Amino acid sequence: MEKGKLIVLDGLDGCGKSTQFEQLRQVLCREGKIVKSISFPMYDKSSAALVKMYLRGDFSQTPDGVNAYAASSFYAVDRYANYKLDWEQNYNRGEWILASRYTTSNAIHQMSKLPQEAWDEYLAWLEDYEYQKLGLPKPDLVLFLSVPLAVSQKMLSKRYQGDISQKDIHEADLHYLEQCSLAADYAGKKMGWQMVECSDGTALYSIEQICGDLYRRIREAFSC
Repeated sequence: MEKGKLIVLDGLDGCGKSTQFEQLRQVLCREGKIVKSISFPMYDKSSAALVKMYLRGDFSQTPDGVNAYAASSFYAVDRYANYKLDWEQNYNRGEWILASRYTTSNAIHQMSKLPQEAWDEYLAWLEDYEYQKLGLPKPDLVLFLSVPLAVSQKMLSKRYQGDISQKDIHEADLHYLEQCSLAADYAGKKMGWQMVECSDGTALYSIEQICGDLYRRIREAFSC
């Protein structure tokens, strides 16, 4: 039996990813696709324990305090555990898997900690580690929601009603987020992601407009 299709939706915090993830899931289901939706990290699972400790600041109060390779392994182990326990069979049955964040998030959030001359080496390590050594499926399509940092910060402020104490160590570090934006652009070009513009520079486009663009790209990618 042919393997399923793995579609990854990713983007910086505050880009509207959760909204578009649910919209896209509904559209795919209405079009008759058998869809298994997954979202990483799996905060409600024990496999995400190290991720939660990291984001809470238990190891360091800044993202740079935990090196890129160590932090990447926290997220990769969570993905591996949930692949084996939750969606491997769905994927092997030929179902469509829609993932909010994936290995791509390591390329964005962890690679940004490294000097740019080390980025190619990191991306080669990441693909080998997760797709070869851990045996996780490689995405068939990555859709990156591209939003200017100023716009995403507005969205985060709305999410937390202005209470910045609720932000995790990633969300609270503006310089780190700027580096993540650069890393995402580099990784996207290097790894063939589709970069989806989601704003006019000052505000997000409508939910329907963004979702329509995402679904159009899926149809084109899989000729459906």
